[in-house]
Amino acid sequence: MLASSLSHDNPSLLIQKKPALFLDRDGVINIEKNYLHKKEDFEFMDGIFDLCKHYKDKGYYIIVVTNQSGIARGYYSEMDFANLTFWMIDSFDEHGIMIDQVYHCPHHPDISGECECRKPKPGMLLKAAKDLNIDLEGSILVGDSERDIQAAHAAGLKETYLFTSAPKETEATKNIHDLKELLC
Repeated sequence: MLASSLSHDNPSLLIQKKPALFLDRDGVINIEKNYLHKKEDFEFMDGIFDLCKHYKDKGYYIIVVTNQSGIARGYYSEMDFANLTFWMIDSFDEHGIMIDQVYHCPHHPDISGECECRKPKPGMLLKAAKDLNIDLEGSILVGDSERDIQAAHAAGLKETYLFTSAPKETEATKNIHDLKELLC
């Protein structure tokens, strides 16, 4: 009924695209720890809440896109991932920031076979764009590996940032060493 009401009152609301800030999880939202799946081990990256609030205030969706091969490897379950994700989302909520969606790839090509969602493929970003009517060209991705950047480019994003402690050769728009560099 709501969609019917919107389509009659203001059809542009249904077709208007909105940009997103796409974030990798491990190494961008939290400090990288191999196969992280427990909240006791989760440490938020300095500046992540400021970054998300800044872009949320500018009207961007906040979308997490994360490879989670630990599921395919049997190190943790889908339920372990879901529980940690709900805890992470609640932590953002406590800072007044709504995470709009979290997409994950539980696959590993050597274990579960090839898929379209594992970065560097763009499947998660394309699904988000379809689900939320996202303007991919106007969106931004922050990742900590070149496969994040490649996925973004394959999905049509123009602005990408490689978050790294040391300069690296990259296809990204820019290497950044502090998330606060994007607060402009």
